Amino acid sequence: MAKILIVEDEYGINNLIKKNLTLVGHECFQLFNGSEVLPALERERYDLIILDVMLPGESGFELITKLENIPVIFLTAKNSLQDRLKGLTLGADDYIVKPFEMLELIARVDVVLRRTKGEMKFFEFDDIKIDFISRRVYKSGKEIELTRKEYDLFSSLVNNRNIALTRERLLELVWDFTYDGDERTVDTHIQRLRKKLGLEERLKTVYKMGYRLEI
Repeated sequence: MAKILIVEDEYGINNLIKKNLTLVGHECFQLFNGSEVLPALERERYDLIILDVMLPGESGFELITKLENIPVIFLTAKNSLQDRLKGLTLGADDYIVKPFEMLELIARVDVVLRRTKGEMKFFEFDDIKIDFISRRVYKSGKEIELTRKEYDLFSSLVNNRNIALTRERLLELVWDFTYDGDERTVDTHIQRLRKKLGLEERLKTVYKMGYRLEI
């Protein structure tokens, strides 16, 4: 989906971010020192930088003043209002304070990428293609007829691929917060998607939780 540069000097955090962003389809690259950033940008183009503020070499606050036309999400333990305002004033697209939830980071990355790259138009895996603009789904080049809820459920699974979603979360995403029906409606629609799209091996049941589309 996107090429993301992770600049974080704590190896464990850097590796964890890379692992989770890779799981949802991004291509990630790692740096651990601020002085390595500008040379890396001369060699390669990235869609987004996740940038720690307190880095060896050059700080994130120093680096962002030298960056042009590339979105930045600051990732830092500096959580004062003054630091947040400084980061955003310098041009950051978002500011996330450690410790953080990985799902929140993924969601914020998606928000920034949608704003800077535009909405994803389509996504393909195996012999399946989903067209987000026309709201159509194809298998082996042939359009598969899905109901509105089946499409909404499938697109939610695709957008959250490789992430386990509870039945409650799927109800929120597809049927909205006001839905008063039974959670078993999620199970019914999942079974229909598996059958129509041949997703028996891809659309996994997560025991006592919900479902995950593995890609």
